[in-house]
Amino acid sequence: MADRITDPSLDVEGLAFAYPDGRQALFGVNLTVQRGERVALLGPNGAGKTTLVLHLNGIHTAGAGSVRIAGLAVAKNNVQEIRRRVGIVFQDPDDQLFMPTVAEDVAFGPANLGLRGQELRDRVTEALEAVGMQDFADRAPHHLSFGQRRRVAVATVLAMRPEILVLDEPSSNLDPASRRELADILLGLDVTLLMVTHDLPYALELCPRAVLLDGGVVVADAPTPQLLMDADLMREHRLELPYGFDPSVALR
Repeated sequence: MADRITDPSLDVEGLAFAYPDGRQALFGVNLTVQRGERVALLGPNGAGKTTLVLHLNGIHTAGAGSVRIAGLAVAKNNVQEIRRRVGIVFQDPDDQLFMPTVAEDVAFGPANLGLRGQELRDRVTEALEAVGMQDFADRAPHHLSFGQRRRVAVATVLAMRPEILVLDEPSSNLDPASRRELADILLGLDVTLLMVTHDLPYALELCPRAVLLDGGVVVADAPTPQLLMDADLMREHRLELPYGFDPSVALR
């Protein structure tokens, strides 16, 4: 039996995948993320980032290679447990919020696992407190601001107590204050984090390590400041820092 204490949160080995139309999206991806790491997954559009993420919870099935979450293989017979261990927060929070109240949205996943009564209520409270939304439990999600809805979407995933939290463009469409609030929340979470983003300053702030995916392969895996300061690498893979943003200065 795999030891969940010592196994990495994510272990991808030789992952290859082609879509039904024959387009090859991944070509032997290798990626290991240790427990508690925060890793940014970078790359231009069409690099294979989304395809890779959809393998983590079994939406896509590997054509070759393997994916393991805390030692458990991503396979059809494990899909319910895998989807509990891998919490994906999508770019649009409205894709995840569909219940009449915030509390009911957060309770939905744990209730499907069989939690009831006080245990379920405690799980909801814990998740909402983690994102600073405990005072909004009885509110309708569509009455919240976009930033608040994103925080509730994070809570719906945290309520499952995942092994790894996957965030798809978490800073998109957020005003500066909401962006800062979410960053503070994410930095305070005790969970492995994989963040797919084009927001390179956010990647630098939140993730000590960055993995650059392009053309379906990992082309760089390095400390985030080192990767962002490699001008040739950035140019070659169509990544651009905001005008005037200097990673070396931002770190001081």
